[in-house]
Amino acid sequence: MRHSALGALVAVGLLLPCHDARPAEVAEIKLATQNGSNYLPLTVMERHNLIETHLAAKGLGASKVTWVRLAGPSAIIDGFLAGALHFSGQGLPSTALIWDRTRGGIGARAVAAMESNNIWLNTRNPSIKSLRDFTEKDRIAMPSIKTSSQALFLWMAAEKEFGRGQWGKLDHLAISLPHPEAMAAVLNPMGEINAHAATSPYADIEKKAGLHSVTDQRAVAGGTVTGLNFVSTEKFRNENPTSYAAVVAAYNEAMAWINADKKRAAQLYLDASKEKMTLDEFYPILTAPDYSFDTTPHGVMISTDVMHRAGVIKTRPQSWKDLYFPEAHQLPGD
Repeated sequence: MRHSALGALVAVGLLLPCHDARPAEVAEIKLATQNGSNYLPLTVMERHNLIETHLAAKGLGASKVTWVRLAGPSAIIDGFLAGALHFSGQGLPSTALIWDRTRGGIGARAVAAMESNNIWLNTRNPSIKSLRDFTEKDRIAMPSIKTSSQALFLWMAAEKEFGRGQWGKLDHLAISLPHPEAMAAVLNPMGEINAHAATSPYADIEKKAGLHSVTDQRAVAGGTVTGLNFVSTEKFRNENPTSYAAVVAAYNEAMAWINADKKRAAQLYLDASKEKMTLDEFYPILTAPDYSFDTTPHGVMISTDVMHRAGVIKTRPQSWKDLYFPEAHQLPGD
């Protein structure tokens, strides 16, 4: 009897379906974006449901995709550390910072670069011609004082103007504000804030309104510096390889879509953002020589060197590749 029962159990076991021992992939993918045309690849992904399309093609059509809009890099870093985010678009400084903080943990790195765009230090104060003209009465708005690309730009500009190690010379004048609010503040002639470290299209709107530029990132760095990266974590990449691959495929498709037709991309941005600009006004901004949507990282080492001197990151990367996943290492970065 016992042998017969055992045989029946084995027979039933042979009929049961064989399940993959690997845990199921995440049911919801959470991504963060911010304000401005620099985040256009993410806008394309969201508006065209590209992630959902690639997930479905890989058999993960039931997966949910959630987008959140955050005000600055500090909130994004906190989101990653709390496990509330899987991907984000964020500046080079916050990429380096979260890489440094999560080494040996969730392992945040960039999938690829997202865009290179100039940053202008605009002011409505006609007396300010150089960094040396800023006084205790002036205030400079930027998305985040320690972790934004604008903060890094100001540090690099300060070292160029005042000497190596003088990166924090103007930090006490900085005020953290998202770009839309910063632009509104600097355009208010009665407001406290009279300068803004701005990217497009905010910088262009400000200059059109009569503000002038004191300096810009390309002049300070002597070349191109990556503005934004597309970031994820080793933890998510290892635990959800199919989902990760679907998101990366969607990202690459969005980048190709933008570069195939910039006028089409410009219109999509205006429709999504509701910016008070016409296509004829915005299209020249998007096609400016110093504005590119490119996956190749630029200026990583010169940027992280300043961050290391400032004590913002404890570990100085030995190569730009330290901050990026291996599939990006074939790119001609610097």
